[in-house]
Amino acid sequence: MASAGATAGATEAVAAAIQAVRASGVIVRIGPEAFESLVTRGERPLIVRAPGGMFSSRWHYLTPYRGLAFYTRSNRDLCLPGDAEIVDAKRLWVPA
Repeated sequence: MASAGATAGATEAVAAAIQAVRASGVIVRIGPEAFESLVTRGERPLIVRAPGGMFSSRWHYLTPYRGLAFYTRSNRDLCLPGDAEIVDAKRLWVPA
């Protein structure tokens, strides 16, 4: 049987996960080529970029577009527009 402390900790973890999903809104996962195409559609797109992958070099990207957040990951650094505002993050986490 689980102790009261363990149950409370699990409840807090679930509540934190639910809040993260609510705060993130809608995240659309797309392929790297679609992401490169999407960020060329607007002027001065805002792009968050972060390295990732424990055993391989991988890049994670996130950008807002028309009220949605678009996310991709790639094994290569994507070709981004020259006028893009790029935020280099230490880490990028997207709910599963």
